[in-house]
Amino acid sequence: MKYTYLALLLFLFSCQSEPLETVNWPGYLGDPASSQASVLNEINKSNVSQLEVAWTYSMGDNTEANKTQIQCNPIIIDGTLYASSAYLKIFALDAASGKEKWHFDPFAETGFQHPGMGVNRGLAYWTDGKEERILFTAASTLYCLDAKTGTLNTDFGEGGQVNLLKGLERNIDDLFLVSNTPGIIFGDLLILGSRVSESVGAAPGHVRAFNVKTGEQTWIFHTIPFPGEAGYETWPKAAWQYAGGANAWSGFSLDIKNEIVFVPTGSAATDFYGGDRLGDNLYANCLLALDANTGKRIWHYQFVHHDLWDRDLPAPPNLITLEKDGQAVEAVAQITKSAHIFVFDRKTGEPLFPIEEVPVPASTLDGEHAAPTQPIPSLPKPFSRNRMQEEDITQRTPEAYTYVKSRWDTLLEGPHFVPPSTQGSIILPGLDGGGEWGGAAFDASTNNLIINASEMPWILQMIKHENNPQNLLAKGKKIYNTYCASCHGGDLKGGEMFGNVPDLNGLQQRMDQATLSTTLANGKGAMPSFKFLSEPQIEALSTFLLDLPDGEAIADIKADRNALPYYLNGYKRFKDQDGYPAITPPWGTLNAVNLQTGEQSWKVTLGDHPELNSPEPTGSESYGGPVVTAGGLVFMAGTPDQKIRAFDKDNGDLLWEANLPAAGFATPATYAVDGKQYVVIACGGGKLGKDSGDVYVAFALE
Repeated sequence: MKYTYLALLLFLFSCQSEPLETVNWPGYLGDPASSQASVLNEINKSNVSQLEVAWTYSMGDNTEANKTQIQCNPIIIDGTLYASSAYLKIFALDAASGKEKWHFDPFAETGFQHPGMGVNRGLAYWTDGKEERILFTAASTLYCLDAKTGTLNTDFGEGGQVNLLKGLERNIDDLFLVSNTPGIIFGDLLILGSRVSESVGAAPGHVRAFNVKTGEQTWIFHTIPFPGEAGYETWPKAAWQYAGGANAWSGFSLDIKNEIVFVPTGSAATDFYGGDRLGDNLYANCLLALDANTGKRIWHYQFVHHDLWDRDLPAPPNLITLEKDGQAVEAVAQITKSAHIFVFDRKTGEPLFPIEEVPVPASTLDGEHAAPTQPIPSLPKPFSRNRMQEEDITQRTPEAYTYVKSRWDTLLEGPHFVPPSTQGSIILPGLDGGGEWGGAAFDASTNNLIINASEMPWILQMIKHENNPQNLLAKGKKIYNTYCASCHGGDLKGGEMFGNVPDLNGLQQRMDQATLSTTLANGKGAMPSFKFLSEPQIEALSTFLLDLPDGEAIADIKADRNALPYYLNGYKRFKDQDGYPAITPPWGTLNAVNLQTGEQSWKVTLGDHPELNSPEPTGSESYGGPVVTAGGLVFMAGTPDQKIRAFDKDNGDLLWEANLPAAGFATPATYAVDGKQYVVIACGGGKLGKDSGDVYVAFALE
């Protein structure tokens, strides 16, 4: 199958060596190669300090509860910008003025304002030269819109929609499955991944392709192999019928010439205990090279065997060209949460730098068998710290040092892959990375891969379930620990993993049993639907969460895989007593790594906590990624201090910064209309305790 001629021209057009009157940002992260790069140079080192706000746009979604986010990287096609709002309404704007052309609300008929589907990180655009279509997902539905009018293409699926719960060759009607990151277009196919639950009872993460004209499912690749398929032997024999995860949630890259789609996958469920999925668990934690026409595997590489650390591959790989032995090599570079970069020959999967299987510690949890070795590349060098030793303990104040040191003394600390434990294990980079979903930008002129990194340690502590609880309250607590504690914590106090997760203490003062049952069935905010729970399970969970009178002894509730012996005691960042990282600064960095040599070119601090009045920026966690331009600039937002910045791409010097109406936890886009260059960022907030927002801001020169 050939890539459509006009779409190919669009891609080549975006890669011209000289800026043109109209330059698009035609796909998620810029182009099929996920380069996060632009040929534009009207905005450059000499004039970036003169950038001004060109326009702003808000859909007006209600964000008062600070439970929404916008992580969308917009696409811009021939002067029209397409993006999504905090409530996943899709809209088209005049890209030069920000004036709305149309919008579409996928939940207009249901009345839901923000059901539990998470976020939307972008859209996919298709054209055959005559017709133009926008494809996106919301909740468990794939939608197809006319790009000019914003109306549903009724010849696609059923009235313009496809139910993503169907077609996985296993009944998952009651399970959670959405697709936060857009698929990628290849010819008349949309290749699509999914986000699934990370706890017990998760849906499988099989990768699928859909016909963009009809909505028909064209091919499927089983990331949890079926009997007779390669990799089946790396799971328990029946895993293909019950196991979940191994999903491609972070997006794709596409080699158009060689017709290869590159698929990064996540861990198998559950994230931190794998006693029910013993084995290496292919194709979890893999980079898959698939034939884009058929979905057949060409090669794969697994970065984590039998993952116990939630080390999903967090972003699409960058397709690049390097020199080896005097020859140009078409390569693919994959960033990881552990701050490593793996580089392979695109066609063969041969590593361009040596990779060693390193012995790692064994698990101490009952029934668990950690893999004996894990792969570590010799080069490129890690782009952030990956071990918290005693000398790394914060020196922010004497009190902070004492507080952290006393906690550090109780925890397991070591090199890579210290397994989860009941004692508590330090993981650095933390569960969000290191590298994360904002991706990396590749500057072909220097061979530098530019990556933002969060340097925040986390604590993985496993709690053993109580044995055979006999009343509603105790059973409800076990169900809570199984499905809810990882986000809301064992103490119910909430957290920051998927945004601003609410405190559930005193829930009975805010919600009655009927409302709670409805919320569990439908989901809310970033919380997925739990409609797969049985009525007795809902009753037991409600008894616990609402502190209802304890029930009589009842029969066992759905005694199945939900009885795993351990659960995670919440997603816990390792912080001092004032809520700052337990580690010495910098707490966030922007990095340039030369992929030709494997050496670091430069590193600078990214972000700040101005309330600390530190003489130097402290750095901060960041979400979203960088964009590099031919004007010599790296644009980066993503920090909780609500700024967007421009850095010198050659040395990391800060050249410009501007305040945003809310934190821009997203990857920017840059484009040109009528010869004028713009940089646009979604300001959605809603993470790291920051207020939510619903504004897109575009910057340009006067």
